[in-house]
Amino acid sequence: MTDRFDSPGKDRAGAKAQRAHRLGAFFAKLFATDLTKSRTRIKLVACVFIAMNGVIAGKLIYFGLHQEQSIGAKRGGDVIAAARPDILDRNGEILATDIKVMSVFAEPRRIIDKDEAVELLTAVLPDVDANDLRKRLGTRKGFIWVKRAVTPKQQQEVYRLGLPGVGFLPENKRVYPNGPIAAHVLGFANLDGVGISGLEKYIDGQGLADLHGAGFSLTPETLAPITTSLDLKATYAVRDELAKGVAKFKAKSGAAVILDVNTGEVIAMASLPDYDPNTPADALDPNHINRVSVGVYEMGSTFKAISIAMALDLGKVNLNTRVDARDSLRYGHFTIHDFHAQHRMLTVPEVFTYSSNIGAARLALMVGVEGHKAFLRKMGQLTRLHTELPETADPLVPKNWGELNTMTIAFGQGLNVSPLQAMMAVGALSNGGILVNPTFLKRNAEDAKRDAPRVVKPETSESLRYLMRLNAEIGSAKMANVQGYFIGGKTGTADKIVHGHYAKDKVFTTFMAIMPADKPKYLILTLMDEPQGLPETGGYRTAAWNSGSVTGKIIERVGPLLGIPPRFELPTQPFPLLAKLGYGMANIPQTGGREH
Repeated sequence: MTDRFDSPGKDRAGAKAQRAHRLGAFFAKLFATDLTKSRTRIKLVACVFIAMNGVIAGKLIYFGLHQEQSIGAKRGGDVIAAARPDILDRNGEILATDIKVMSVFAEPRRIIDKDEAVELLTAVLPDVDANDLRKRLGTRKGFIWVKRAVTPKQQQEVYRLGLPGVGFLPENKRVYPNGPIAAHVLGFANLDGVGISGLEKYIDGQGLADLHGAGFSLTPETLAPITTSLDLKATYAVRDELAKGVAKFKAKSGAAVILDVNTGEVIAMASLPDYDPNTPADALDPNHINRVSVGVYEMGSTFKAISIAMALDLGKVNLNTRVDARDSLRYGHFTIHDFHAQHRMLTVPEVFTYSSNIGAARLALMVGVEGHKAFLRKMGQLTRLHTELPETADPLVPKNWGELNTMTIAFGQGLNVSPLQAMMAVGALSNGGILVNPTFLKRNAEDAKRDAPRVVKPETSESLRYLMRLNAEIGSAKMANVQGYFIGGKTGTADKIVHGHYAKDKVFTTFMAIMPADKPKYLILTLMDEPQGLPETGGYRTAAWNSGSVTGKIIERVGPLLGIPPRFELPTQPFPLLAKLGYGMANIPQTGGREH
């Protein structure tokens, strides 16, 4: 019985002793000093160590080359400025493009001595605020920007500091090589490559921002350029002449636009004062708004072109109709006067060339309040104008529109619209009667007019061209009548509203010109806010003397740039439809209007 119970224990003890013996023999052989037996093992161990060191060295080299970029991309990828497409003028000249720059970043968790880092970094980057940087380095964030878009010299100086936790990331920086030229059209993009205003914001809205947000790796080479309607040379000339005019007439501000009446393309635009989009902080100045599409104004007597076209198109009058302008027009407590009163019956052409407020008001009354509102709505004057530029404004329309409103709006008071909005309407009156929405992108006439509505008859359009040409020959547009260009035009001088009342000593002047009047291609607008009378103008500050004369300078300068050379022989039959209807020189007033 005893042997039967003890034998299993003895077996287990024996097996344990055998395993210990074998393990001891293995280690004895492993650490044996016999060179004949250990040579192979030494080679094996050496190979293992060489392989391990090779892997470690390779990793160190890889991290040395890619660590900063991978860290930055991982922690700051959502703030790296994304690529944007080039913006070109209609002839392929670059208006906005990307360049590659380096930006300095830091990883606060890896900064050993934050005070030293701040001192060294601000010494080579003096425009970095030391207190702000110290505060941001004191956080536990994994990534912060130190300075975006540093110069190559600054990059080298930061690199030489050798600060751990400070590195560089390549970024795209948006640049505008022409400075303030076309600034209000282009807008600008911020340091993160996001469009903030103008065409830059429009481009983001067309899907670029969504592509970046989805993580697509876009480069300027993979993005098709955006071709605008602008002509860079013409835009430079327009801005230059406008700046000279604003300075000469001591105006608070000014703007000028060239519009292709057949395609709706904005060929040139300037609004002063402007800003350089390379320093976009200047765009925040409220005095630097785009007065062409954001500002809304009473357009003065240029609106008489719309009022007369309305009466002609609706058959209320013809060019031979005479309108009573013998006395001032009274309505309740209000009295409407003419600036250059003739105190007689005026033909429709005389209403235009004398810029008669009374005549325009009577024509609008013939149409009636509802008819007037319907016509202006059809001409796009009562709703916001939509273009590629996000910055637009609603017109200021009377809440309770009665007969008095119709009378004053007829000659350009009581309705505030954007200048580009008014240009759209006058463009339709010039191009044969088609209302073409303005655009800042290049397009042809066929595409422009595909869905554009007809708003007046061809005969009405030709009548307005005739009146505008007549005004350039004998009326208030004479100062812009550049020889050889057969222009037509209309002035507008409106008293400014100050604290809810019309100020008699402050005016807002406008001038619109078509070129050439027989077959219009371009409509030019110039406006000035509070121009001053000069000795050479006899003290007059009305539109013909300032906005009109600047428009003439613009036409003279940009005509050849836009492929319209001067004609030395005037057209023999400039208005064939009117000739067929029997209208001719008999419609010309005996004496012309004055510089109003």
